[in-house]
Amino acid sequence: QRLKAAVHYTVGCLCQEVGEDKDVQFSKQSIAAISEITFRQCETFARDLEMFARHAKRSTINTEDVKLLARRSSSLLKYITQKSDELASSNMEQKEKKKKKSSAAKGERTGEKEAAVAENEDYNMS
Repeated sequence: QRLKAAVHYTVGCLCQEVGEDKDVQFSKQSIAAISEITFRQCETFARDLEMFARHAKRSTINTEDVKLLARRSSSLLKYITQKSDELASSNMEQKEKKKKKSSAAKGERTGEKEAAVAENEDYNMS
């Protein structure tokens, strides 16, 4: 119920913005109709995404499921693919930074151990 109210509020805000830009007004009934259609479409999308993931024997919805959902709108599919690629490259960069930090930290620890071993050997020699 709260989700439905949130959708209605958001649709109302969007209608108000568009109305100001285009110099038109939306009736309460038209906003309610758009809200209901939007909510039902979102429910359909959610069920479809769940089915796509389940068909792939997964319990988690991923970007491939979303791309499959958007396949009928070439511009939306192109946008989602572009954003997905941007996120993937960003994630790869972050992973590489973490690897460099962890390997640098390991190198420091290894260097410390080697220095301690060398110091110990020097002590044993004398």
